[in-house]
Amino acid sequence: MSGGVDSSVAAIVLQKQGYEVIGLFMRNWDSLADGELNGPTTDSGICPQEEDYNDAKAVCDKLNIPLHRKDFVKEYWDYVFTYFLDELKNGRTPNPDIMCNKYIKFDMFAKEARKLGADYIATGHYARLVDGKLLRGIDDNKDQTYFLSQVSKEQFSNVLFPIGDMVKSDVRKIAEEYDLITAKKKDSTGICFIGERNFKNFLKNYLPNQPGDVVNIETGDVIGKHIGLMNYTIGQRKGLNIGGTKDKMFVVGKDLSKNILYISLGEDNDYLISDSCLVDNVNYLGDDKIIECSAKFRYRQKDVPVSLEWLDDGNVIVKYPQGVKAVTPGQACVFYNDEECLGGGIIKEVRKNGQKLWYL
Repeated sequence: MSGGVDSSVAAIVLQKQGYEVIGLFMRNWDSLADGELNGPTTDSGICPQEEDYNDAKAVCDKLNIPLHRKDFVKEYWDYVFTYFLDELKNGRTPNPDIMCNKYIKFDMFAKEARKLGADYIATGHYARLVDGKLLRGIDDNKDQTYFLSQVSKEQFSNVLFPIGDMVKSDVRKIAEEYDLITAKKKDSTGICFIGERNFKNFLKNYLPNQPGDVVNIETGDVIGKHIGLMNYTIGQRKGLNIGGTKDKMFVVGKDLSKNILYISLGEDNDYLISDSCLVDNVNYLGDDKIIECSAKFRYRQKDVPVSLEWLDDGNVIVKYPQGVKAVTPGQACVFYNDEECLGGGIIKEVRKNGQKLWYL
């Protein structure tokens, strides 16, 4: 029970199906620890996690569900947030939500649930499990299989996704029918369990800014200063505040050794286009390793037709000769065969014509 509308309605669906439901709330972040100051607060003046717990408690009370609470603050730091910081230091763009699912929600949370006597764990993810296969959620706009791509087959063995065959509007309608406090609560955004905040100010608590040159990749001219490479991602065009130019510009690369941020001017440019990438840390959920499928290189992206070259070390070269814009090291590459999510891995290198792009 996260304190959101999705897990609230998941509990209702399970009760209707005849399950005995107990709630387990996770606290994974301490805003007063590890040097963070002036963390976010809600309109009521308390931190968002405490408000989420209060909302989860109110829902459980209404549904006559016992609610347990468990801290995974240290585990989240060790397995998710440290990974997040290390990736940023290496100039990559990580997705901590994916690692949170792998190490916290479907591992440590599941173990805690079993201690409470649970036979299954259930979450409010928009995804489906059918005959052991992970399928997209019915709601195309909310499908969350991308974020489940690093969860193993074994971890899925005792998992239920009660709202995976529902659309968001119907979920909210059920919550309103039950007069739940979460019925109109907005969806959470930002980093998993850390929430919405000024990202640049937040990161300064953990990684000092190292300003450096911004270079126009076409001309080699220095056109401004960046505030630290960790604050930018490939393909970014908003919030750059570089050089005072009104021309459209895109982040196309980083040079960690020289602390240079490369940008390109103009709407369409070749520097953002690649035709293959090397993917490591592959978690494959399919029965047989297929060659032709589709993939997503970021959450909101449409599926891209790809072919997979499986390497002896377990890594995969993902090929998309039609070209794709802004494929980014550190992000997840997730494989699909129609409705089935086949798992995925982490983008290690981005290539064009068989060569690693020198500016990434």
